[in-house]
Amino acid sequence: MQPLETWGLSQIDPTGLVHTPTLRVYVTHIVMAILFAFIVGGVYEVIYYLKLYRLALTDAEVLKKAKMQTELDALRQQVNPHFLFNSLNSLTALITEDPQKAETFSEELSSVYRYLLRCNDSPLVPLTAELDFLNSYYHLLKTRHGDSLLLMTHVLPGNEDRQLPPLTLQLLIENAVKHNVVLPEQPLTINLYTNQDNQLIVSNNIQRKSTRALSNGIGLSNIVSKYQMLGRPTPIIEDDGSEFRVTLPLV
Repeated sequence: MQPLETWGLSQIDPTGLVHTPTLRVYVTHIVMAILFAFIVGGVYEVIYYLKLYRLALTDAEVLKKAKMQTELDALRQQVNPHFLFNSLNSLTALITEDPQKAETFSEELSSVYRYLLRCNDSPLVPLTAELDFLNSYYHLLKTRHGDSLLLMTHVLPGNEDRQLPPLTLQLLIENAVKHNVVLPEQPLTINLYTNQDNQLIVSNNIQRKSTRALSNGIGLSNIVSKYQMLGRPTPIIEDDGSEFRVTLPLV
């Protein structure tokens, strides 16, 4: 009968021929053990680093979203002072021209500003909410410009529930009024409508002011930046000399 240690070695001898514990058998077994350890260790390391890689991807995505949110917050913070800056300019002019209108303007401004503060925390809002706000803002502008300013709206059925960044329409209307003459003999007409491609188009006739309007340069760049931050197609801005047009993708 073979000794136990000899029998054990002979059973795992890869050649199947050796039945005694020779040096070659020991070396073979040691090499096999080392190779087995490398294989098991390698598999373990691969699994471990795959987990680390997934965690790194998750952390990178979280950081990316946090960065995006921070930048969106910065853009939203630009809008409030921008809106207030231009509204106060209009109010200042009205106080001198028509104190009664200035009082009405200030009352409407407070209600409009409440909406601005409420919706500005959301990255996207329904088109219906923006249109409701735009009606209030348009009424605010009418207090100052009367029949010299016209707003024509036509939204196709089904587009009302689509979304866009908040205060986009207000910035576009404000931009049109700021850079164009608005007089009874030269009325400014703004058209707002949607098309079959789920796009919102805002256009106005061009009648540029002879002097450059006081501006902090935020309006259009703010809208474009918001769309880029949200990963949406960039708005198309066109100026053919007679009409200024901005095409916005609806989400």
